[in-house]
Amino acid sequence: MTVSLAKGQKISLEKLGGGQLSLVRMGLGWKAVQRKGFLAKLLSAGREIDLDASAVLFSGGRSVDVVYFQHLTSNDGSVRHSGDNLVGGAGDATDDESITVDLTRVGAEVDQILFTVNSFTGQTFQEVEAAFCRLVDETTGIELARYTLTDGGPYTAQIMAKVQRTPAGWQMVAIGRPAGGRTFKDLMPELLKHL
Repeated sequence: MTVSLAKGQKISLEKLGGGQLSLVRMGLGWKAVQRKGFLAKLLSAGREIDLDASAVLFSGGRSVDVVYFQHLTSNDGSVRHSGDNLVGGAGDATDDESITVDLTRVGAEVDQILFTVNSFTGQTFQEVEAAFCRLVDETTGIELARYTLTDGGPYTAQIMAKVQRTPAGWQMVAIGRPAGGRTFKDLMPELLKHL
């Protein structure tokens, strides 16, 4: 059963039958807002929206690695990006980009992984609809949690969620914080506030 996450909500990443999850996928989906009327369609023609998913790995409060469209695999091979989708999808709840994390292979020094979304082409989230971030148990295909970007807004980035190591195992926290920036690098000052 999927949990719809609210900002700040935490969930434990345990299997339904007990035990820790080993392989999770953070999926991102979106589509451009469909304009109504001849003039609106004409003005927005050719304006594809390129959202980018990134995962920034932290250790003790400092960034140690990042996975994004120009670095598709973490240095230790535990985090993998599906590749860059430049236009989004049909808004049909399928992932347009995804990042898979093998929690059993994440380096012992990594204590948090933050997931971000940026509008590389600079359009604001007012021009995006049906945007979501979801966490899936990759071994079973079961969706564990979903965060829906529902309120749009005049910003170009979103700090979606983080996965953090705790004494009891891995835990996901929905952040849902709007921000400004076209790449994960632009978000680094904001990311540090969520560690």
